[in-house]
Amino acid sequence: MKTIRVMVPTYNEEDNVEAMADAIREEFKKNLPNYKYQIMFVDNKSKDKTREIIRKLCAEDHNIRAIFNAQNFGQFNSPYYGMIENEECAATVTICADFQEPVEMIHKFVSEWEKGYKVVVGVKSKSKEHGLIKLFRKIYYKLSKRWSSVQFIEQYTGFGLYDISFTRLLKQIDDPIPFIRGIVVEYASEIKTIEYTQQKRRAGKSSNNFWSLYDGAMWSFTTYTNILPRMAGVLGAIFSFLTFIATITLIVLGFVLPNFGFFWTGIAILSFFSSLNLFFIGMIGEYILTINKRVKHRPLVIEEERINFEYKAEDYDSLF
Repeated sequence: MKTIRVMVPTYNEEDNVEAMADAIREEFKKNLPNYKYQIMFVDNKSKDKTREIIRKLCAEDHNIRAIFNAQNFGQFNSPYYGMIENEECAATVTICADFQEPVEMIHKFVSEWEKGYKVVVGVKSKSKEHGLIKLFRKIYYKLSKRWSSVQFIEQYTGFGLYDISFTRLLKQIDDPIPFIRGIVVEYASEIKTIEYTQQKRRAGKSSNNFWSLYDGAMWSFTTYTNILPRMAGVLGAIFSFLTFIATITLIVLGFVLPNFGFFWTGIAILSFFSSLNLFFIGMIGEYILTINKRVKHRPLVIEEERINFEYKAEDYDSLF
């Protein structure tokens, strides 16, 4: 009997973790009776009672495991680390703890996986998130697909099933700042997508904000695109030439036409090109930050504690 692992990253999800564990177990009981389940929570240094509840769940059910990170290592590193920590289960399903991703999708993922797909991912066809966030997200995916060196899957956030052969490949990549949405389309030979409707959070408040979303967007742009620094170089050359022409023109007009607004026109032109210059310096800075993180090559996460890892998948039947 194959064991499917469900990896659930958590951060301040005290109102959701127990309900999520119950929902996953019910999904296997109802729709996947011929499979064993393993649930693994990867907690990113929660500040509420999330860890306390996870400890209780692990004590009650040895099919439930936990990795507690020593610090908050971000919304990308921690889930990625949870994905690659698998050497015994046939496949790993990743799902968030907030119930925005339907637990009922798990058996659909497994069904496509059994047909031979090594990676089966969920794609949001509808979303109940705020309209402005939805618009920004749509623009982000459009720009990513147009500019990146890989073909990003629109409305894919990492929710899906990954065969053990693929998660072993992820471990070999050894990227200190992995971006799973890009790595999947870059390395997976064949991907099956299944549409779903994203729900509202069951409880609690999302830790995502403008800056975390911006960080994720810049991470993908600086990892998979060269368009911004190249655009800076091309536009810099063009505007340098235009600025030179404008400067000569202003000097000539200033002498020929005594009442010509030489000073204020020059200030306006200078301000425009200065702001453009600052924008591209900022974008190049984002690339430098990404390079800096990769050069440091620090660990994905540092663990504080593991729970129930002494039990193996083949032992589950004898335990329960």
